[in-house]
Amino acid sequence: MRQPTLFIPHGGGPCFFMEWDPPDAWVRHRAFLEGLPGLLPERPRALLVISAHWEAPQFTVQKQAAPPLLFDYGGFPPHTYELTWPAPGAPGLSERVAALLGEAGLPCGFDTARGFDHGVFVPLKVAFPAADIPCVQLSLRGDLDPAAQLTAGQALVPLRDEGVFIVGSGNSYHNMGVMMRAWRTRSAEVHGLEFNAWLTEASTHPDAAERNRRLLNWAGAPGGREAAPREEHLIPLMVAAGAAGSDGGAKIFEDRVMGAVQSAFRFG
Repeated sequence: MRQPTLFIPHGGGPCFFMEWDPPDAWVRHRAFLEGLPGLLPERPRALLVISAHWEAPQFTVQKQAAPPLLFDYGGFPPHTYELTWPAPGAPGLSERVAALLGEAGLPCGFDTARGFDHGVFVPLKVAFPAADIPCVQLSLRGDLDPAAQLTAGQALVPLRDEGVFIVGSGNSYHNMGVMMRAWRTRSAEVHGLEFNAWLTEASTHPDAAERNRRLLNWAGAPGGREAAPREEHLIPLMVAAGAAGSDGGAKIFEDRVMGAVQSAFRFG
């Protein structure tokens, strides 16, 4: 059965595996991630994740049998650097990804050393705690060109009919200066509402071509640059939307944490 493609907010660092004040800060987000398997038509054959935390000069895909974890965050409790998520890799899928991107005119290299970064293992440790589904990470292209990332997603559409669950992992709002100030002051103000409304309308537009056209012009949207001063956390959405093909989109989650609104979208 055809798998959907998702864009999910992955939270902040190892947020689901430590204590917070208030204690329920990430409870709703964690519950959403725990419910991800129930959104799928069947158990995926493999996971393909595009994380905001890996940029490379050209698209690059992991190709190793047992990727380690990359603890690419700092200043958190010691136990958060001892987390495990031993999902196997899938070198055959890696070759398939590179071939599809190459056919679309997008050169793709292989990486045999880099581990899963926290945009992968933190949310997926919640969603798939058994770590028994093969997983491959694909980088963003470092120019962050939204059209190139959307084209990459379009090239990957066939994987969905091969049992591969494609996940774009980022955050729909990622202005850390604003969020940290709100957190420190316990401000009741919620930032990003205007852009969230625009993003929801664009991502769920019934015409896929119009949806993609709008998403490509995200920087001109109301509140766009406040929500994404640097766009690496939003760009995985372009891959997920491209991989939707002609399938429609729906918002499947919204939460307000650290003074900002975050949303997740499903396509197909």
